[in-house]
Amino acid sequence: MPHRHPHISEHDLFKSSGSEEAFDSLEAVREAVDACERCPLYQFATQAVFGEGPERAPLMFVGEQPGDQEDIAGRPFVGPAGKVFDAALIEAGIERDRVYVTNAVKHFKFAPRGKKRLHQKPNAGEIAACRFWLNLERSFVRPQVIVALGATAVQSLVGSRATISRLRGASITLDDGTLLCATIHPSFLLRMPDRQRSAEERARFVADLKAARKLALH
Repeated sequence: MPHRHPHISEHDLFKSSGSEEAFDSLEAVREAVDACERCPLYQFATQAVFGEGPERAPLMFVGEQPGDQEDIAGRPFVGPAGKVFDAALIEAGIERDRVYVTNAVKHFKFAPRGKKRLHQKPNAGEIAACRFWLNLERSFVRPQVIVALGATAVQSLVGSRATISRLRGASITLDDGTLLCATIHPSFLLRMPDRQRSAEERARFVADLKAARKLALH
């Protein structure tokens, strides 16, 4: 039987609500997220996957959620999409160990199919529940620029659904003054069967990363 992940509304009462003021360091947040029960996803995932990178970084990347390999390793962006991401960072002149990389949702949401675990998109309630942790990461890292990788990341950061096509190529100033740039999630490139179109989209993705790097250096 596949696991069922009940829908969680914005108004549900989440467990382990906690307080952002209760944490005095990013490391304390990292330790606390392992015990998170703010939504049911913790029941099925191997572990919470927190962000990684310097506690102060000018550039932050926010993806959707951990995938199968990230769930096992406990690190973000180490699977197939992570390899695409790493290669694009290099091409864009960005050193991964100098930026902060995380996800909007910290637990892997999936449906079992035999021995495989198939990715499922987080719903609005799960995104809202995990915003607590993302906000803490932002408050400690204090990036100048955040790059939202995909629509789920955008929804987590701006609190509403918005298409990548509408936001891509522009920068938005968030309430705390941080600049937000939006681009595709690298997994999108893996799903494109047309090689020529995939190459064109990859080049555009790298250009987006270069533009974010330039903003963060100013």
